[in-house]
Amino acid sequence: MNAWKHPLLGDTLYTETHKSGLQVVVWPMPEASSAYAVFATKYGSIYNILPTADGGTEEVPEGIAHYLEHKLFESEQGDAFRQFAETGANANAYTTFDRTAYLFHASENILPSLDILLNFVQDPYFTPETVQKEQGIIGQEIRMGEDMPGRRVLFNMLGGLFHNHPVRVDIAGTVESIAKITPELLYRCYYRYYNLHNMVLVVAGRITPDEVMDACDRLLKPAEEWVPDNYTIEEPATAAQGYVEDKMAVSAPLFYIGFKEPVVNHTPKTLAGARMLIDLISGKSSPLYTRLMDEGLINDQFEVEYFGGPDYGIWLVGGESADPKRVKELIADEITRLQAEGLDAAAVEAVRRGAYGRLVAGLDDPSDCAELILSHLVDGVEPLSELDALAAITAEEIADQLKTRFDPTACTLSVVNPL
Repeated sequence: MNAWKHPLLGDTLYTETHKSGLQVVVWPMPEASSAYAVFATKYGSIYNILPTADGGTEEVPEGIAHYLEHKLFESEQGDAFRQFAETGANANAYTTFDRTAYLFHASENILPSLDILLNFVQDPYFTPETVQKEQGIIGQEIRMGEDMPGRRVLFNMLGGLFHNHPVRVDIAGTVESIAKITPELLYRCYYRYYNLHNMVLVVAGRITPDEVMDACDRLLKPAEEWVPDNYTIEEPATAAQGYVEDKMAVSAPLFYIGFKEPVVNHTPKTLAGARMLIDLISGKSSPLYTRLMDEGLINDQFEVEYFGGPDYGIWLVGGESADPKRVKELIADEITRLQAEGLDAAAVEAVRRGAYGRLVAGLDDPSDCAELILSHLVDGVEPLSELDALAAITAEEIADQLKTRFDPTACTLSVVNPL
């Protein structure tokens, strides 16, 4: 494997594209008491158009990537969770908008657990009976999600912010959409997107590169070389709806304010900037946050976040407020003011140091290390390049990002009011 010592952290990462096509990254941590492995495909809920063998496309039901995640743990040999239980590993999986990941965390029997992970993800097994059974299970999960105010206010915001992009749709799909899923359709999606050339394996903790590559050599099945085309979709720069309101059994109004990033081009510097910009505007060290608190417009439930993926980027502000419309107005005004007047260099430096410190502080834990590397690989940037960019980014570069990445008018306010 190719060894690379990070100049700031001092840790050595090992990377290689395995002969099967799989991208492998190993982060040995000899002092760690455990190891964490994540085996992921660059396939999430937004990929609802399936390329076909004849060069065309096929629209697939919403929620199929999440459905596939649930079904993959089953095989003719039994449930993979039971196999992990025998090794003592804590296994799990998750589906996001742009990836599906299978993982385990173990302090013993690490290599047998890695074998289980590599085996079951490559061994799909779907029957009409098991697919039908899962429709009831996931259908119940969807209904439970619809009854969760926090989830409702988030997806109402996404539905209001985007006209066409499938990020507006719940990752789990709908009861109606998953009813259309068949074993044949699951197999077509699996063999297209679970191609090892479209997947990554990241392992961090008490394990060596040779041990990981030995498992890969023994268990990975060579795949036809295929990687999906770059994801693009026609999406207007404007918000589809400026305001979305719902009513549920909540004690106080919940809100999310979303700002759509006009042009999405993920680079190490834009990832670093994303960690900083929303904090500069309304994070806990900002003057605006102090004002919102002093005026009683927000409480300690207030949060700020950025998340993005193929062809989308979203700046989120949310929490509880008796007057969400006023909060939105003040945040939009603050963005406009900062774009016109510029950023305070000392404030930028303080936020940069804080973001860098929080990022580095999490890198003693194998799971945080592996998930950060996975995020970088899915975003198409070099592992840990965001860390380097965060260390070097300047106030001038952040000011430029503020002007080009924020449109205060491309905004949706989602509110869930008490019944």
